[in-house]
Amino acid sequence: MPDYNDDLRLAHVLADAADAATMERFKAIDLKVETKPDLTPVTEADKAAEELIRSQLGRARPRDAVLGEEYGSEGSGTRRWIVDPIDGTKNYVRGVPVWATLISLAVRGEGGDEVVVGVVSAPALGRRWWAAKGSGAYSGRSLSSATRLHVSRVGRLEDASFAYSSLHGWEEAGRMEGFLHLTRNCWRTRGYGDFWPYMMVAEGSVDICAEPELSVWDMAANDVIVREAGGRFTSLEGESGPFGGNAAASNGLLHEELLGYLGRS
Repeated sequence: MPDYNDDLRLAHVLADAADAATMERFKAIDLKVETKPDLTPVTEADKAAEELIRSQLGRARPRDAVLGEEYGSEGSGTRRWIVDPIDGTKNYVRGVPVWATLISLAVRGEGGDEVVVGVVSAPALGRRWWAAKGSGAYSGRSLSSATRLHVSRVGRLEDASFAYSSLHGWEEAGRMEGFLHLTRNCWRTRGYGDFWPYMMVAEGSVDICAEPELSVWDMAANDVIVREAGGRFTSLEGESGPFGGNAAASNGLLHEELLGYLGRS
């Protein structure tokens, strides 16, 4: 199996640079905010963080492709870095500390693209999570000071904690009925949103989570972290990986039940 430790170390360096850029402008009273064509906000910090990451990748991995939320796709080849400079921009704009930079590496093989490295860095929370294929998932302040992550062993839906982002997306996707049935059958439901529910699944504090519409940069880093913690990450239709346009993540034991509720349309 290939060793991705050098790529993981690079992803941490990239996350350090992004953290410095985003924290410098977090809660700034003169923060510049624009509205993108899809009516979502983008800040100067989103753009600055992605520019920093792209610049460092250009020097350290010049042959690799890059896909980012703010500046699109660049380059080609079998290795592609996928970047969301601020996942949770609406929180960032309002001063809510639940946002993160998501950095991942996908490698193309015979079966298609697979995410092999992922880092999720949430500096306002003082948290960071990461994983590399075959090496496990971890959380901590650095590679040398980390705790290995494991998903929960909850095996019954009535004992499970379910996390999601919002209600209206499920209605727009025509999946509200299944979503409501699921919430009624779980022990607990909470709308944490964005990257955080997936990290909670990896840590074992949440058992299942899902979102009805996402871009690959919202999911790629979360995918490998959940999988390396022992869980499953698929689309709502059961397609493995972060390329299906939506997401379902679980401890594995509850995954088929989760898909049974939310895969309905």
